Amino acid sequence: MAPAAQTSYGKDEKVLCFHHDILYEAKILDLRHMDRNDSKSPYEYLVHYKGWKSTWDDWVPQERLRKFTEENRQLATTLRRDVEASLRRPSKPASKRRGGGSDRSSAGGSEDRQISSNARGTKRNRDNEIEKEENFAKRPSVKLILPDNLKSLLVDDWENITKNKHVVALPSKYPVNKIIDEYTNEERPNRSTPTDKDILDEVIAGIKEYFDKALDKILLYKFEREQHRIMRKKWEDQSDPLAGKGPLDTYGAEHLARLFATLPELTAQTNMDYQTMGRLREELHKFVIWLSKNSDRFFPMRYTSTSVEYVDKINGVVENQNPGTATSRLVG
Repeated sequence: MAPAAQTSYGKDEKVLCFHHDILYEAKILDLRHMDRNDSKSPYEYLVHYKGWKSTWDDWVPQERLRKFTEENRQLATTLRRDVEASLRRPSKPASKRRGGGSDRSSAGGSEDRQISSNARGTKRNRDNEIEKEENFAKRPSVKLILPDNLKSLLVDDWENITKNKHVVALPSKYPVNKIIDEYTNEERPNRSTPTDKDILDEVIAGIKEYFDKALDKILLYKFEREQHRIMRKKWEDQSDPLAGKGPLDTYGAEHLARLFATLPELTAQTNMDYQTMGRLREELHKFVIWLSKNSDRFFPMRYTSTSVEYVDKINGVVENQNPGTATSRLVG
């Protein structure tokens, strides 16, 4: 016989509850099984939002509740700031974005009647592209806010590499795989339901995949590309200690922090809905806060100087490349 459904929250408990994209302070007034005839069905909770009239009291599933912890209160503040910032962001009228084309067509002059079909097709294509850009801008994104100490570490990282011409010492003492595994082992006991544990596993798998695929294409500075070429040879050399390894086993917290800095841009290119994006943002926020608290261990900031030969190879590789890359915006 399957066990009865378990609850992680109790009556009169103070919690945080999602209402759309914002977490509000609330109190649990009552709880019940979603299917009153099935003790194995999940619980739902009657919540009262602090400062709201009782007419807003609502039965919500457990997925919308969060424990009233300092970490989750910080998340609530972050989410509120994101929403407020998006509301303050002005939007241009469509007619202005399209260069006032409607005014020209309304004139009805002979010049307009003489426009060729190719020109009309060009205008339609241009309008379609504008609409695509507008739809892209409206897509949900993570909007992850990094703690100040991680921002500072990213600035130092950028200066060491781009100005001082140093590289991060590899392999890292704490490679990304080790950091992620340590976080997962600490976080998993906090997940009380199989669903929450599955979400954690999915997010961790996603972080690993993003890091593995994005490292050489997005996360590396130009001055590090020769080092990456050297590492790749080591991974492929069966006689090398790093044989069979990869980015996750070699690079560390410095490059992981760069990934978190670029995730808003990367996730904007996905088709995730607002609810999924909100949960992803929450999961990433937890990871980032944890990484920030453990930065003294994971960011040894071990940089090494490079040889003249290394610099010459870099200059030969990048002299014809566009100086602007995604990673140059990490500390912007």
